[in-house]
Amino acid sequence: MPAKSQPIRVGYCLSLTGPVAGNTRSARLAHDIWREDINKRGGLLGRPVELVCYDDQADASRVPDLYKRLMDEDKVDLVIGGYGTNTILSAMPLIIERRRFLVGLMGLGVNNALAYPGYFAMIPTGPDPNAALTEGFFALAAKQKPRPTTVALVSADAEFSRNPILGAKANSEEYGFRIVHEAAYPLTTQDFMPVIDSVARSGCDLLFLCSYLEDSIGLVRAVHTHRFRPKMVGASMIGPQNTAVKTTLGPLLNGFLNYEYWVPVPKMMFPGVREFLNAYQVRAGAADVDVLGHYVAPLAYAQMQVVAQAVEATSSLDDTALSSFTRDATLNTVMGDVKFGKNGEWAYPRVLQVQFQGIAGHEADQFKDGSRQVVVSPNTLASGQLIFPYAEAL
Repeated sequence: MPAKSQPIRVGYCLSLTGPVAGNTRSARLAHDIWREDINKRGGLLGRPVELVCYDDQADASRVPDLYKRLMDEDKVDLVIGGYGTNTILSAMPLIIERRRFLVGLMGLGVNNALAYPGYFAMIPTGPDPNAALTEGFFALAAKQKPRPTTVALVSADAEFSRNPILGAKANSEEYGFRIVHEAAYPLTTQDFMPVIDSVARSGCDLLFLCSYLEDSIGLVRAVHTHRFRPKMVGASMIGPQNTAVKTTLGPLLNGFLNYEYWVPVPKMMFPGVREFLNAYQVRAGAADVDVLGHYVAPLAYAQMQVVAQAVEATSSLDDTALSSFTRDATLNTVMGDVKFGKNGEWAYPRVLQVQFQGIAGHEADQFKDGSRQVVVSPNTLASGQLIFPYAEAL
């Protein structure tokens, strides 16, 4: 039996450098706050908790060796998944081989083909993650009058956009929209006006965008500058959730729709989330991370809460026991109650579509509450009404 003073070590890797570092550093701070919180309460199984985290440098090919090092050399007691589909997917063959319990952070459809019973997804996209990420956009469009009929799909030519585009195509068919334009641009693109010129020639009613952080900025600027005005625009952009992107774009975001997982509206003030974010925001500036932390940080903290509850409920670090408990339990987290279902996805989706409204200037404080990011879908969590068409929100 390990001594009570011997720490429980939790190992993982994050892309702390590279194109998603803004998000992963936010996750790292959330994990550190969780570690401090759990240790103040006596740790896990009466033992203090340590985190062992390596930078995979946004290179998925490095991930398997890092997890092998964590397990074989560092002898960590538990592993957790890193951030995003590419990183987690790269770790999965080794995780499956070693039969480890793994809670991954914000991977989309990682386990769809693998169906590994020890994997769990900390992302509220539910049992059909590809469709759930984008369904709110199309469901909203179908309710508008006059009803839009056509859609253009524009995405970065990158692995992360593959699943959202599959979902967008399925939802286009489900809700009766005709795809009149589809294009993928290189991540190296600097000038997005030709991209929007092509969209404009299609005359689409809906402009569906699936972009990364920097290209989100370029696309929003190009759409705002262009004379063409789709009826609705946005939906699946990785970028506008980040405070630095919000403050960079400011009023140019008005009218855009986008997915979110958590925003500070009354119906999403789950137990503990405000206290956690207060602690996070006090430290965010010094840590050089997203100053508000609304996008990644609550899910990252909840990721660790799931691990902790499994350990405490089973009084064990055994991967099989942890997996068995987590498959059946309802977990209490800062993201609300979480129940896992098929392939370790959330049993019930809870993806938001928000519309940016009334943004003035470039100050971060205006995004601290939900007044500038209005939840327009789903109805059960809505905090306001959609402004339609897009031009009316400018």
